[in-house]
Amino acid sequence: MTSLQLSAKDEMVERFLDAAARGDLTSLSPLLSNYPALINQSGHRGWSGLMLAARNGHFHVVEMLLAEGCDKFSVNSSSQTAFDIAKFWGHRRISDLLARTDDACQRALPTSDLTQRENYFSRETLDRLSERRTDGVWLEAKQSSPDSVYILFSNLRPMLCSREEAGPGVRVRSHQAFRLSTMEAQESAGFHANPWASTTQTKLCRFGHDAVRDLLQKPGTVLIFLGVEKQRKPSSSSSTSSQTEERSREPPAWFAINIDEESNDLLQLSREANSFFPQQLNRDLLQLSEDEAGILSQARAVLAWHSRYSYCPTCGSSTRLEEGGYKRSCLRPDCRSLQGIHNTSYPRVDPVVIMLVIHPDGNQCLLGRKKIFPVGMFSCLAGFIEPGETIEEAVRREVEEESGVKVGPVQYVSCQPWPMPSSLMIGCLAVAVSTDIRVDENEIEEARWFPRQQVTDALFKGAKPAFTLPPRQTIAHQLVRHWIGMTSNL
Repeated sequence: MTSLQLSAKDEMVERFLDAAARGDLTSLSPLLSNYPALINQSGHRGWSGLMLAARNGHFHVVEMLLAEGCDKFSVNSSSQTAFDIAKFWGHRRISDLLARTDDACQRALPTSDLTQRENYFSRETLDRLSERRTDGVWLEAKQSSPDSVYILFSNLRPMLCSREEAGPGVRVRSHQAFRLSTMEAQESAGFHANPWASTTQTKLCRFGHDAVRDLLQKPGTVLIFLGVEKQRKPSSSSSTSSQTEERSREPPAWFAINIDEESNDLLQLSREANSFFPQQLNRDLLQLSEDEAGILSQARAVLAWHSRYSYCPTCGSSTRLEEGGYKRSCLRPDCRSLQGIHNTSYPRVDPVVIMLVIHPDGNQCLLGRKKIFPVGMFSCLAGFIEPGETIEEAVRREVEEESGVKVGPVQYVSCQPWPMPSSLMIGCLAVAVSTDIRVDENEIEEARWFPRQQVTDALFKGAKPAFTLPPRQTIAHQLVRHWIGMTSNL
């Protein structure tokens, strides 16, 4: 990128952010009409136009940016969303708008906490179209379509790349960028021609059918259907004819492939200089965008199930893949698993409770650490839910088993899919009714009550924090942040 392009980028982003901060709708509308990719750009310390408008109380700017598809879940360098900022500065009308869900849902559940909390790995970027999984003709047509997207796994490790522009082996259709969803349109060559494109984020390598045709013929290949790209709501600046044309097209379908093959051989398919298969999944898979993390979560969890259930759990016979990869059926005709509905025939999800325990005084929380944690890191306690157990009872049992602390009230906060291999982390707050700690050293090596100020310093990277927390992509981090924000609105 030339210095002239960099200068153009800086100037355009600065104009956009300044207009948002001042509440200047007259300037914002033409900027977004001509350069729609500006909408989620950020400036100093990661502040977006939506955050600046929320900070300064410009309701109509916030309303317009949301209508244009602005990402209200993005965070600045202090891990604050636009909702957090509006709430902190007392702009109630804006915070209510940012927290709003479907109005019908609000009428049906008037007493529910409807604030949307989106955790990493949980964004539904694709429409799963489960009703199409039994349509073999439709699936076969989509598999061979030049518009379809394939992501590739080697032994459950996804192929990633760290470059912004894809090479010849990766699917890019700059001349058809208008046909893509918001997520992909921003990554097409047409978007890169504009000067504000990011160049550093790790991404999933994407392939077309021609690139993976030979892999699909190999007997050990597992292919699953993920869904189709969600249709973007037409921009208010789009013409009626272009809106009609966009609605008439079928969105691209996405598939995932897993193959037990040497990763070096598979990397040759990409032709990306910086393509790789991650070695440390707990670290490397946290570097994706929120959109791609959601796709990765779905794909890896289902593929991991296939890797463990190639034989029937009921009789031990071989099984075959059906319904786009969301079912395995036994090949033995008289197997009991073929009669009725059996949970062994469908992808497995393991429910896990993860909880932040609050001291009875309300100003401390209980955190623990395992031996495998990095030095100085503490996190929320967690454990698997047992058969016949409620979420609340699982929280109480796990906390007492690991720390000796007894828990009373339990409140659900949010959940997070965790595709390593396939858990659903159910995040809760719990109030302790005892405070003495007796650590079960088989589970964790240490647990402590941490004062709110120490937790705040660790959360927002104070000068000398007493400990460190897991990264923001984890639900443990978000539970801590939720607790701090309950009173301080950070």
